[in-house]
Amino acid sequence: MSGKTGRNIAAQAQPERVMLVGVMLDKDGTGSSAARLNGFQTALAEAVELVKAAGGDPVIVETAKRERPHTALFVGTGKAAELSEAVAADGIDLVVFNHELTPTQERNLEKELKCRVLDRVGLILAIFARRARTQEGRLQVELAQLSHLAGRLIRGYGHLQSQRGGIGMKGPGETKLETDRRLIAHRINALKKQLANLKKQRALRRKSRESGTIKTFALVGYTNVGKSSLFNRLTKSGIYAKDQLFATLDTTARRLYISPECSIILTDTVGFVSDLPHKLISAFSATLEETAQADVLLHVVDAAAPNSGQQIEDVENVLREIHAGDIPCIKVYNKTDLLPSEEQNTGIWRDAAGKIAAVRISVAENTGIDALREAIAESCAAAPNTDETEMP
Repeated sequence: MSGKTGRNIAAQAQPERVMLVGVMLDKDGTGSSAARLNGFQTALAEAVELVKAAGGDPVIVETAKRERPHTALFVGTGKAAELSEAVAADGIDLVVFNHELTPTQERNLEKELKCRVLDRVGLILAIFARRARTQEGRLQVELAQLSHLAGRLIRGYGHLQSQRGGIGMKGPGETKLETDRRLIAHRINALKKQLANLKKQRALRRKSRESGTIKTFALVGYTNVGKSSLFNRLTKSGIYAKDQLFATLDTTARRLYISPECSIILTDTVGFVSDLPHKLISAFSATLEETAQADVLLHVVDAAAPNSGQQIEDVENVLREIHAGDIPCIKVYNKTDLLPSEEQNTGIWRDAAGKIAAVRISVAENTGIDALREAIAESCAAAPNTDETEMP
């Protein structure tokens, strides 16, 4: 191996040095200044974990406050100049904004900072691309990436739109942009057709399942709350589960025996996150369809998360968007072992009508699992409608 080749491999093995930028806008959050600041810091801490999940090294975290985003640069000219100096001084490879940027903002920032710029949508897509394992998962990720890129091509080169009919813009003289746009559109259509075929196949499998009396329970929840670990604990499976954001992307289903009177299909799929981009929800509609078709939802919550209430709200917003908001739901509060000792009690919690509303468990300590199985068995006969969001 030559010295040059060895250096190239070593360089490729090093994670990209990432600067993360968060801007606290006046429109963000509600409540007191302290509450808004706490929410902003929590979102920024989550963004750091997203960068790590994408394989980056978040060496710098920069923050700013603005009344509203700057039209051209999001952060404004002064802050952009400050970021540019930091990029050069610290050898930054990539700047990630924990916001959704317009194509114009992204392009202007790259010129100003002299390095690649990625917004929150692009960051989540990068993670999805690393994690998708099944054919359908990879197709969905590619569709979302191309849809995101197509918007950048079309809007990023908006100054050419008025010249489409001009001299030299057709035939042999047409721009590379037009060729790229056409190739992307062709690939997007091909992907949609492949996903439509997979959707038909899944519908046939679901129809076969529904021909019997077996019910489907879907694990839903914020990313990294322990859904896949719980799935493995209940079904004795070995699906990928790790303490990181978006560890699981692809839907997995297993038959789960509860009792002689109750067997179910348990499904596990991608976790949700705050401000989940609409284009991702659209691209993953085939996967999320499994959630929307479930008989009962098991909404797994990180009981120890300081912002668990906000995470619950974020998940419920996505559930409504995919038309799963009215499905009977049982909240499963996981990670009780991380709570103060006096709050680590596990078991079933019932509402005023005596129906099961929540179950407290710890997958890590294997406590409360029997109570959850009892709750599932009870729901096999009649799924309760539980709208409570407060932690018992």
